[in-house]
Amino acid sequence: MSITIHTSFLPHTDAEASLAFYRDVLGFEVRLDVGYADMRWITVGAPGQDSAIVLHPATVSGTGLTEEEAAMIEQLIAKGSYFSINLASDDLDADFERIAGLGAEVVQEPIDQDYGVRDAAFRDPAGNLIRMQQKG
Repeated sequence: MSITIHTSFLPHTDAEASLAFYRDVLGFEVRLDVGYADMRWITVGAPGQDSAIVLHPATVSGTGLTEEEAAMIEQLIAKGSYFSINLASDDLDADFERIAGLGAEVVQEPIDQDYGVRDAAFRDPAGNLIRMQQKG
């Protein structure tokens, strides 16, 4: 099969806070940091991997959203119920301790799930749910 995952998207509500989290807390490299009109999107990814995450504004003016709709979207993001991503780690417990120690909001400490994976969860600065599971 030649289809791969190239890029996924997560919204940010504060570009600088998200940049600091993905770069300084998770250790991702910044591949693009683009400002265009009143938008800013940042492409980050794990070193040595082709796949990437585009951190983009949660709402953009000119898309027809009402202020009420934009506020609702930001509330859903803050609750971690709008977007999420699943990361993997060679050493979940060590990475979890490091990430939690750097101030990430912990949602779930590492546990062995009934369905066969060991995982943990935290939120990024926008509120997106970040799940991380043990590789292998």
